[in-house]
Amino acid sequence: MKKRALTSNPLEPVKKTAWRIKSEITRARVLQAAKLALAVGIAWTIAPYLPGVADNYPYYAPLGAIVSMYPTLMGSMKNALQTLGSLVVAIVLAGAVIIFSSPSVLTMSLAVGAGALIAATGWFGANREYIPVTVLFVLIIGGPDADSYSIGYLEQVSLGIVVGLLVNVLIFPALSQNAVDQQLANFRRVLSDHLAEISEALADSWPPERDGWATAKDTLVSVSGEVREAVLLADESRKANPRARRYRRDLRADYEDLAALENVTFHVRDITDVLTGAVWGTPIKVELRPELRPTLSQALAAVSTVLSEWGSAEKREDPLAAATDALASLTAELDARKDTATATAMGASAAISMDIARILAALSSRVEQSEQP
Repeated sequence: MKKRALTSNPLEPVKKTAWRIKSEITRARVLQAAKLALAVGIAWTIAPYLPGVADNYPYYAPLGAIVSMYPTLMGSMKNALQTLGSLVVAIVLAGAVIIFSSPSVLTMSLAVGAGALIAATGWFGANREYIPVTVLFVLIIGGPDADSYSIGYLEQVSLGIVVGLLVNVLIFPALSQNAVDQQLANFRRVLSDHLAEISEALADSWPPERDGWATAKDTLVSVSGEVREAVLLADESRKANPRARRYRRDLRADYEDLAALENVTFHVRDITDVLTGAVWGTPIKVELRPELRPTLSQALAAVSTVLSEWGSAEKREDPLAAATDALASLTAELDARKDTATATAMGASAAISMDIARILAALSSRVEQSEQP
């Protein structure tokens, strides 16, 4: 079997992919920052021209532009509506103080407390803190002109929100779909390299000299989280986005691929735990029969190949069929030796065999789907 050049860090072979992902994220952030700066400038320029009392409070227009600029259009609209809702609630609370009483330490405290309770419901998302703050603004800054201050505040923030939404939708609205392919490919490679390193550890001297495979299992969880975040962001970015009609993508397939890889991650971590138990006795001490290590190594290497060649156009053979055959060989050897060894001695190998079977079950439909024209 040809060995793959691996290091103790399973992420090392995918640094280029990770760099491309970070570069794309950086470009998106730079574009978003430029759009925000433009929206703030436009809002500040237009703000003095609003009729009525609003021109006395032009500095609130840039605030509206800021709160309406989210990475996705749906996020921008949701945040804008939550901001306006929180301002309206705060103005109503402050108005109740002015109408039914007069601003004092007691009435302001009660109004702010009521605003904090409403904010705690979570109805207004990240903008919930605007409620108690705006109550104070209206009662303290507005003072005797609280009514005109409230109207001007609300109008200017609304102007800024409109400007921000227009800038966001007219200038390259974010469509975060390209990163999904790279993130999923990165996930597959990390899993593949992790399994390949375990395979080589089983094939080398025992106990293995390298222990990177044992300590890197937590990295799989962090990578899984990054991929799920990328898929969710791509899903949200296409909602209400005019560019989504031109750049269509089957995100349902991405969710299914992600679910399959998360399932694989669970079983790969289980395999890692079993082998660390065989080598160091943690987290549970188990026994691994030395004569079974070569067959286990071949089966894990075959599964690694399935992951690494998933979606590849250059395949010399069917990696899924080869992995299935390798699993069959492992199962046959386990059956052949079950009468010559105790259940405890066969437990580790049987557990790994079951994990491999479940990994192939999770991958088979997705790999076959990706190979269809």
